[in-house]
Amino acid sequence: MSLVVIGSVAYDGVQTPYGSVDRMLGGSCTYIALSASYFTPVNIVGVVGDDFAQADVDLLTSRHIGVEGLERVPGKTFFWKGVYSDDMNDRTTLVTDLNVFADFDPKLPPSYKDAPYLFLGNIQPTLQKGVRDQMKQTRLTGGDTMNLWIDIARPALLETLKGWDFLLINDGEARMLSGETNLKKAAAVIMDMGPQILVIKRGEYGAVLFTPDYHFIAPGYLLQQVFDPTGAGDCFAGGFMGYLASQGVSAADAGKH
Repeated sequence: MSLVVIGSVAYDGVQTPYGSVDRMLGGSCTYIALSASYFTPVNIVGVVGDDFAQADVDLLTSRHIGVEGLERVPGKTFFWKGVYSDDMNDRTTLVTDLNVFADFDPKLPPSYKDAPYLFLGNIQPTLQKGVRDQMKQTRLTGGDTMNLWIDIARPALLETLKGWDFLLINDGEARMLSGETNLKKAAAVIMDMGPQILVIKRGEYGAVLFTPDYHFIAPGYLLQQVFDPTGAGDCFAGGFMGYLASQGVSAADAGKH
């Protein structure tokens, strides 16, 4: 069943111990959608500048991702650049140029508003809520956030979370949002904020799914070599949401899947 994804569509510059690239396709919306497209039809909402390559649009449409909601405006596309530590568990941001993303005011095409599944990628909480409010009725709404919004936009984030069925964040963000160091206690606090399904990502150690009734631990899949972890969390979110949409599940049954 169809899934709407909103988030950033960007270009990234990335340096890791194994090499570097400049102006590669990036953004939360991009990789959530690409991952989810292996399971279910996807439509995206985002904004790019007039420097956004047609080849990158073609990549999205080659995965049958709907781009009616991808707005192109004069200016440059959001650009991020960062460098990873030797173990690639930490990264330092070198450049964040919001460009056209700074004035992003997402508007859903009419054809998107009846979609039963919605994933709100990591953008300002007020924009996430604005998109959620444009949907007529969803069977399942999930989203992502980050330490920046927990720090500078906490009231707006808490208001936004009230309308979500599930939240995906990492362990550091869970502790920051809840004020608890113990992840089980942190999960209970966060579920009281609204989402009744919480997935806490733990990097190489896997992830933990929490509901009010149980929790489930999934180990990480070990690789011999990791070249670039950028977008790994977004791909995880896309696969998670894409599979749930493909099964047609409701919020009440999502945790069991």
